[in-house]
Amino acid sequence: MVLRAVDGVEPTVHEDAYVDEDAVVIGDVTLERDASVWPNATLRGDHHPIVVGAESNVQDNAVLHEDAVLGPRVTVGHTAIVHAATVEEEALIGMGAIVLDDATIGAGAVVAAGSVVTGGTDVPPGTLVAGTPAEVVKEIPDAEMGEIAADEYVMRGNQYADTSRVVDPDADD
Repeated sequence: MVLRAVDGVEPTVHEDAYVDEDAVVIGDVTLERDASVWPNATLRGDHHPIVVGAESNVQDNAVLHEDAVLGPRVTVGHTAIVHAATVEEEALIGMGAIVLDDATIGAGAVVAAGSVVTGGTDVPPGTLVAGTPAEVVKEIPDAEMGEIAADEYVMRGNQYADTSRVVDPDADD
């Protein structure tokens, strides 16, 4: 993992958070309890702070920048981008989705894979949005998707922290 200070400001990583060794976390970034950051994700808090709430996960190749705030139990899917936006509790940002400046994703909402939430958009809690630009497709009666994803990634983060290791192909067994 790369934890890098910028302008004298270092990332703050809770002792129970998991950060993969191939992730990059720079500057004013706070990772709360049981948060997880996966391979090749980049969290760059060089101009404004980034907060990853308790039990939230930022998956492989995702990018958070410029005042991105994730509430508790949020999932940011593979290759997604959250730029200067707020994602509320148990929301899910699908793979390859983009959430732009000053957008707010409501609690339990789902941004479909590949969708673009344009700047300043307020996604209502408990809804599914999709498309470019993203629009409400339907209400989600029991917004369990974010809850299930959060539980899974808390478990995986603990598993990786406890059992993963770099394999040296040149080492003798």
